[in-house]
Amino acid sequence: VQLQASGGGLVQAGGSLRLSCAASESIFTINPMRWYRQAPGKQREFVASVSSGGRTNYADSVQGRFTISRGNVRNTVYLQMNSLTSEDTAVYYCNGFRDGTNYWGKGTLVTVSS
Repeated sequence: VQLQASGGGLVQAGGSLRLSCAASESIFTINPMRWYRQAPGKQREFVASVSSGGRTNYADSVQGRFTISRGNVRNTVYLQMNSLTSEDTAVYYCNGFRDGTNYWGKGTLVTVSS
């Protein structure tokens, strides 16, 4: 399984971005799909997840601001990020779990300027 995250960039505080994760196979076979992030000098942390059944879960720090969803295209997962703050600056990674294996894509950098 190959995963490719995109959509990062520079945004002002209070702004929004939408990240995309394109998988090489149907995301319904990858359960769950997750987003992680790693800020400079910090450990990678969980951001959000969506199961094949549509159940979502969020880190407390992004609850109410971020939304994870599956696209109409069967192999895409999105992360809509609103009300961004400088604390959201990080490299964001797409992650998928299938058959006992964790798959990671290359990250996409999100920089929030204050």
